[in-house]
Amino acid sequence: MKRKSFLLLALSILLVFTLGQTVFAFSDTSKDPNKTKIDSLQKQGLISGEKGDKFNSEGKLTYAAGVTLLVKAFHLNIDNIRFIKEPKVSDYYTNLKDDAWYSQAFIIAQYNGLEVPKDVKANDAMTREQFAHHLFKAILKQGDYAFIEMYMTLNDEKDVNKDYMDSVQKLLISKIATLDSKNNFYPKQAITRSAAAGWLYDGLEFVQKTPTTPVVQPVQELKLTVTSVNKDINKVTVTGQAPHPGYGLRITSISFVGDQAFVSVETVQPDPDKMYPQVITEISASTYVDAAYKPVLESTEGSGVSSDIAVSSPAQAS
Repeated sequence: MKRKSFLLLALSILLVFTLGQTVFAFSDTSKDPNKTKIDSLQKQGLISGEKGDKFNSEGKLTYAAGVTLLVKAFHLNIDNIRFIKEPKVSDYYTNLKDDAWYSQAFIIAQYNGLEVPKDVKANDAMTREQFAHHLFKAILKQGDYAFIEMYMTLNDEKDVNKDYMDSVQKLLISKIATLDSKNNFYPKQAITRSAAAGWLYDGLEFVQKTPTTPVVQPVQELKLTVTSVNKDINKVTVTGQAPHPGYGLRITSISFVGDQAFVSVETVQPDPDKMYPQVITEISASTYVDAAYKPVLESTEGSGVSSDIAVSSPAQAS
């Protein structure tokens, strides 16, 4: 009887041990070049399989899965934003559903500057250049990093969206992404789940191992002015002084608290492929706010906005 009990106990321990070994193992990644990275991300709870224990390395990464992955991996949130009304994903993205599993991730992506297209659909396949851009924007939310001043030559450079080129270049310089043997990046191809996992792993490693640099504030003397459009609407304009005309300002969000509208702005960086005259330039961005609220300028942390803020008295509606 004791022997039987011992055998059952040993069998149970063996079964638990065996299951424990396979909890973090995908059955279809043995030949995947990113297997080690995929296994690590899975153990961290960042990725999961599509069908049971299968990862589907060559499957396409959907926008819903990709945005959710980046938000989770980089611990992005909107905890520091004050809302008078709960935000809905349909407020920003016309083709997304408010009650879907991915909704919160897209809202967080919107307020963290990942620059997801407004007309995106949840099941759209994310291209390599799109994932590169959103990944790089997520990395920048972790701190300010110095990158080597060099330009990587791409054989298929003409196919890269110019709005994504800087992100692609930075990932290549940082060796987070790589070109093939013919120096092709294949920007318009759908990124595979394997490639996305590999880039994500290396992006997280980059953040962990790369020291941040002191933030240089290129835009100074920010001011907020308010002019009346009519009795119901005020035009709110934020202006600042930039070192050259390549810089710009962008209003990223407006948060309503009580009778105040907190306007957040960030600096639009100059095109790295262009030369600009070094002359102090006034830059601005405008939006419209209900006249019932008093606009207040609230800089976005780490955006390159000076803390020297001057706010004028709101114009009275006529």
